[in-house]
Amino acid sequence: MDSLTQIVLGAAVAAAIAPPGHRRAALLAGAALGTLPDLDVLPVNLLTSDPVERMTWHRSLSHSLLVLPFVAWAIWAWFRGRGGRVAQAPRRWFWAIALALVTHPVLDAFTVYGTQLLWPLPFRPVMWSSVFIIDPLYTIWLLLACVIAWFWRERRLVQPALLAGLTMSTLYLGASLWAKHQVEQEAERALAAHNLEDAPRFSVPMPFNILLWRVVAMTPEGFVEGERSLVADRGPMRLREYPSDVQALAAVFDYPSVQRLNWFNRGFMKAQERDGVLVLSDLRMGAEPDYTFRFAVARREGGSWDEMPPEQLKWPWEANRRLSAMWQRIWNAPTNESDVSGAAMQRPSVRAAAGTTVKR
Repeated sequence: MDSLTQIVLGAAVAAAIAPPGHRRAALLAGAALGTLPDLDVLPVNLLTSDPVERMTWHRSLSHSLLVLPFVAWAIWAWFRGRGGRVAQAPRRWFWAIALALVTHPVLDAFTVYGTQLLWPLPFRPVMWSSVFIIDPLYTIWLLLACVIAWFWRERRLVQPALLAGLTMSTLYLGASLWAKHQVEQEAERALAAHNLEDAPRFSVPMPFNILLWRVVAMTPEGFVEGERSLVADRGPMRLREYPSDVQALAAVFDYPSVQRLNWFNRGFMKAQERDGVLVLSDLRMGAEPDYTFRFAVARREGGSWDEMPPEQLKWPWEANRRLSAMWQRIWNAPTNESDVSGAAMQRPSVRAAAGTTVKR
């Protein structure tokens, strides 16, 4: 999640646990602890210039539930040894510190990026993908609770406000999981109608909301993509087909950077040649044709691909137009075939034609 959300979550958790007389100190400590795990980007960026390593080492050691409890204990023990507030209420402060730290990676796991909750065990990153990395309706309750706690400190209304903020934000996460379940059911029906019921797939909310969702499923020739509005859509989910250079991807699959990406993103990536360079796009973050993470991993030499040091690529996309269209899509279902690219399929199997619509 974004830094502001992690700050107010850590602050609200610590302030709710610490003694009322320590509330402002707990807000500041929780805010610092809530953002501490994300500071792993500093040593990672110093240790490597490889963009694939930078992406996949983020949210690893510093986000591990097998590591953070020991970090919390070390911080708590150091401050207790110095006296002051922690020594005055050691039990409360231990749990304030520990939960302010641990809630950070747990919340991150609700996004699609991937959080290595059990590092160093060799499990793939967790991506429950039920909330976008920035979601004001999750954050606002925590922010309001922290503001109340800061200005009114020891008054009676503060503890109920903190608990209410934490409860509302948690209920919002629950609502996001319910919404995801509804979308997954529709996606399962649509994919089954085209013999793709076993296809690897994921669903993720579009930016800043849990009402509009994007679904992607991999096919032998590429992938299909569709949207689902929980407000506007009533009929079968429509899927659009897009190609991926699966032959080129197979040719470079044993390269260490490609293996690392495949482990991290669970194979949800698109391969395409661009100016003689093979580019892998992480399908989880973005939407066709614009993606947040694109990596050049190989260069064409004659009829083969030569490995190259990974390079992260960016090219512009029209954010204002995209976000405006997304907002309209939340409230309005496609009314005809022109609302999706391409033409309807005439058979249940899936062909890799860019922009072809799959209808049930």
